[in-house]
Amino acid sequence: MRNVSEMIEQHLKNMLQQSPEGAVEIQRNELADRFECVPSQINYVISTRFTLEKGYLVESKRGGGGYIRIQKIHLQSCGSILDFIFHTIQDQIDQTSSEGLVYRLHEGGHITVREANLIKAAISRDTLNLKLPLRDQLRARILKSMLITLLSK
Repeated sequence: MRNVSEMIEQHLKNMLQQSPEGAVEIQRNELADRFECVPSQINYVISTRFTLEKGYLVESKRGGGGYIRIQKIHLQSCGSILDFIFHTIQDQIDQTSSEGLVYRLHEGGHITVREANLIKAAISRDTLNLKLPLRDQLRARILKSMLITLLSK
């Protein structure tokens, strides 16, 4: 049986697929009631599984009529993909964010499984056995270089 986080994630992804705009607005408390969990569980799912690196834009409005809006970002052209990469990576990137970005590019069909696995091996903390922040800076440079080479076919 799947855990609650997986069920919430799948529910939100299904809602996004069915949305003609590719975006959904949810009330955190209503979703928590539906899955019989605490609202912080909804926050956890959104903050860990619907990140920019994984191809989602999340906005929240607090207050009485507050909502959380999740939008799937579609990368179409090589230019928009490279812009997305430069915006996401910048001068340094941690391992979790970099793996999320690689996952997003693979999920979108922009890189193969083999390419994704090679990239993950090259940028892992085991391979880059350095102290922070140098490790995250080197990871960013390697990741940018590999992705630009792969995506500029």
